[in-house]
Amino acid sequence: MDVTEAERRPRPGQVVRVLRGREAGRYAIVIDVVEPCFVLLVDGDKRKVGQAKKKNIKHIQPTNYIARNVAQSLEAEGRVSNAKIRYALNQYLLRQEQKKGE
Repeated sequence: MDVTEAERRPRPGQVVRVLRGREAGRYAIVIDVVEPCFVLLVDGDKRKVGQAKKKNIKHIQPTNYIARNVAQSLEAEGRVSNAKIRYALNQYLLRQEQKKGE
């Protein structure tokens, strides 16, 4: 089975790992898909919602985790707070630490 391009494309609320650039190795959340090859990323700390980073999808690694509260907020209101972004990323990173500890 081939995975279609639409299935590989990151979705709003999805946690991704940045692979290239000065923020390489950091985690961020997709808040919008702006063009076929670009997404807007925020982390709620250095990259706030008002200053989202436009990044090529080739330079990120999507995870299987979608922050539901962020995705629902983006869908309902069209925006999300930096606090929700930070909370969602912290929850994801805590889950990753727990999986490593097992």
